[in-house]
Amino acid sequence: MTLEIRPAEQGEMEEFARVAGTNLAFPSEWFRGMPPERTLCAFVDGKLATSYGAWPLRMRLNGRKAGVAGVTMVGTMPPYRRQGQLRAITAAHFKRLYEERAEPVAALFASLAAIYQRFGYGVVSSQLAYRVEPRYIDFVQPLPLAGRLRESSPVELPLLENLYLRFIERRTGYLERDESRWRGTLFPPADGGATLNFAVYEEGGDPQGYAIYEITRFHEQRPGPYQRLTVRDFIWLTPSAYQALWQCFARFDLVSEVSCFRLPPDDPLMHLVQEPRMLQAVCRDGLLGRIVDVERALPLRRYDAEGLLVFRLRDDLCPWNDGVWELESVGDEAVVRRTERPAELTLPVSTLAMLLFGQISATRAAEMGRLDVHDHAGLSAWDTIMATAVPPFCADIF
Repeated sequence: MTLEIRPAEQGEMEEFARVAGTNLAFPSEWFRGMPPERTLCAFVDGKLATSYGAWPLRMRLNGRKAGVAGVTMVGTMPPYRRQGQLRAITAAHFKRLYEERAEPVAALFASLAAIYQRFGYGVVSSQLAYRVEPRYIDFVQPLPLAGRLRESSPVELPLLENLYLRFIERRTGYLERDESRWRGTLFPPADGGATLNFAVYEEGGDPQGYAIYEITRFHEQRPGPYQRLTVRDFIWLTPSAYQALWQCFARFDLVSEVSCFRLPPDDPLMHLVQEPRMLQAVCRDGLLGRIVDVERALPLRRYDAEGLLVFRLRDDLCPWNDGVWELESVGDEAVVRRTERPAELTLPVSTLAMLLFGQISATRAAEMGRLDVHDHAGLSAWDTIMATAVPPFCADIF
């Protein structure tokens, strides 16, 4: 058996789409937009065995824009599994990113998180899902709404984009959306005869939130309301906008279920409705993140406190990360460099990714056994410096 790790060529992209589609159980047409130079595949005896691609993304890290490699379209055909192809591809990709000084952080949404946690990824965000009957969208303290709801459409993309950018200003994990992402991910017509809808809430002509949602019929016959409303995107800048948009969902008389499969973990609905358990809320893992180049990754984000942190990093896949480092945050800048100072903590690269995104604090990580503490007095500084303004979340699939 001969193993070759290289990008796919243009003439091999049809096979790339077939391999990705077969393994991820989506139509192969969904995977035909990946440029060959953005792929890195395993070929066994000349046969494309493992597909792998990465988009250059811009992601918010505590409000600051950062370059991230968005890993996607990963799949290995069953005859070639458990043979190390994906590990070889991942190591080659990380080495290339490091040597070319490209994106110092990689991120992905995993079909199975265990596959990628072996390679130093950590679960760096969580996401909420609701499945609620409209009659339970009933607020404990309804706000007097001074504004109005109105229908919108993709024609108002600049308005929607402005609201989105204002919402993510201090957040972590949200992507900078270009027009192709808006139109390719959020605006395509709904499948199976469903309708795509847009609602905007505004007060005095000032837009304060929007929702993109689709309405579809249940396939099975059922008495009474026979429709489902599925939220694609939900942005709000004020409590009034939040309640108004949810009240809009409650007004569909033929809808028996409102579904939101991707909401940030700090979404407030459970704290606002009369019967929170009827939301059938589920919290699950979201984005996985991986620090590829620690020296360039940690300074990408904003730090809201000043100080010096010293840590021993363990990383067997990216040996250039392994060793003792110090992070110094001063004003609006941060510097990471190797040091001979005694380390306050020893941690694996996956745990450092969780701290970078603000998914957990150093104290919580220590309580979980995800890091070793050498200087307990320094934990409070770690918690303060590494904190993010808002819990991390990524609203977009890539």
